[in-house]
Amino acid sequence: MRESPRQTTEYRFMATFAIILTLSVVVAAIVGIMYLRFPADISLLAGLTILLIHGAFDPDHGLSVERGLSGFSNPGVLTVAVLFVVADGLQRTGAFAWLGMRLLGTPAGTVSAQLRTMIPAAALSAFLNNTPVVALMMPIISDWSRKHRISVSHLFLPLSYATILGGMCTLIGTSTTVVVNSKLEEKLGVGLSMFELSWVGIPSAILGIGFLALFTRRILPERQPAFTANDDPREYTVEMEVDPSSPLVGKTIEEAGLRHLPGMYLMEIDRSGHVLAAVSSETLLEANDHLVFVGVVESVVDLQKIPGLKPATDQLFKLDGPRAQRCLIEAVVSSSYPFLKMTVRESRFRAHYNAAIIAVHRNGERLSGRIGDITLLPGDTLLLESTAAFLEQQRNSRHFYLVSEVQNSAPVQHEHAWIARVIMLAFIVAASVFASMRISNAALLASLPAAMLMILFRCTRTADARRAIDWNVILVMAAGLGLGEAMHASRTDVFVTNAMSHLVSGGRYPMLIAIYTL
Repeated sequence: MRESPRQTTEYRFMATFAIILTLSVVVAAIVGIMYLRFPADISLLAGLTILLIHGAFDPDHGLSVERGLSGFSNPGVLTVAVLFVVADGLQRTGAFAWLGMRLLGTPAGTVSAQLRTMIPAAALSAFLNNTPVVALMMPIISDWSRKHRISVSHLFLPLSYATILGGMCTLIGTSTTVVVNSKLEEKLGVGLSMFELSWVGIPSAILGIGFLALFTRRILPERQPAFTANDDPREYTVEMEVDPSSPLVGKTIEEAGLRHLPGMYLMEIDRSGHVLAAVSSETLLEANDHLVFVGVVESVVDLQKIPGLKPATDQLFKLDGPRAQRCLIEAVVSSSYPFLKMTVRESRFRAHYNAAIIAVHRNGERLSGRIGDITLLPGDTLLLESTAAFLEQQRNSRHFYLVSEVQNSAPVQHEHAWIARVIMLAFIVAASVFASMRISNAALLASLPAAMLMILFRCTRTADARRAIDWNVILVMAAGLGLGEAMHASRTDVFVTNAMSHLVSGGRYPMLIAIYTL
């Protein structure tokens, strides 16, 4: 049955309107992100919502719900989500910190520091998503730069660019390549192999890293932190013990990396009752040495992440629950504290609060001696190790003026670090083999068992694995794929392609240049 001229006109109008609406939504989302500083996930989801509503009223030219939300089930998006869990297991076991300590070393200057930062970052990013690599390396780089007195403003942006460059070297290095590969498999029935991109990616990464090392020092400003050495920080005296099985046994203070700790210094060593007050860089560490450090709370957190060191107090091992579920907490003693005239030992602090006192700060004084012999006073700041339950129970308690969690202070599970490294190596090998065998969704099939093994072997907990997923990244990817489906459903892709064809002469290279420019 032939359509009437009126029906044809209406059809063309609806088709044109769909194209105009789709382009307007995409441009508005980009403008909102760039100039109005809207969150990328909210901007893209808002655009996707508008196009889904339009599709409900115009199913012939609009986006259906099934196609619009297909990005949330895309194998590439799921792969990136699972890789966040794998990266969390590596972080919580200290596998990345272990690698960083050995690869970064001692830089000769800013350029050397940038190269030592970028090369490991690019190598790691070739097998992990860029975002978790940057998130994991930033605290390592921050501490390392403070230790060697190099401005982090010269390191953080090169770190970000290096992960982007490294991500182009393998199939699973960046989320965009994973998504493109899933589309290739969908359209052509065959995807890329694990290292098929390396012929282009590795030379590009080498050139990019070289350019960054040569020019970023002149381009990037040297920003200094708001905190200076003239400020009066809150310092704690913390006692750590060298575990007999520690890799630090037999090393000098300098070799163990304990001489130039940022925001902290080694005051003395208690060795079987004999105190070494003037600790030189060449002093050899022995099993069961008690090291007395003085420093700010952030440095105490870093100290507990060093393999082979453990808090000297035995109260930690008497607390309820596994240590992996604990964190550091700062609490200020109030005038209503019920045990003001009693020592910590007499008050049975651990039994009453299920928390162990690691250090005490009092009006700028460093309280030495055993924690159990200290009589607490109103205004004393306690550094505690406990669980999140302490925060909930004592946040509004009259016993403490203030209770706050120290960020990123969960104890590192060094004993599981080797397991995490084995799982990571097996993941890389499996992904490479699956991709070489042209198995569909090779990265996803390799990353899922890796994430499950991280949880099974307690490299990360189930709750931590859920929190590790950066849902902003996942929503941006899924919503972006939905907008791509909208362009296809409304034939906006055909309109843009025809417009580009009229502007660009034939041939693959001019068309590639036009696509890159767009």
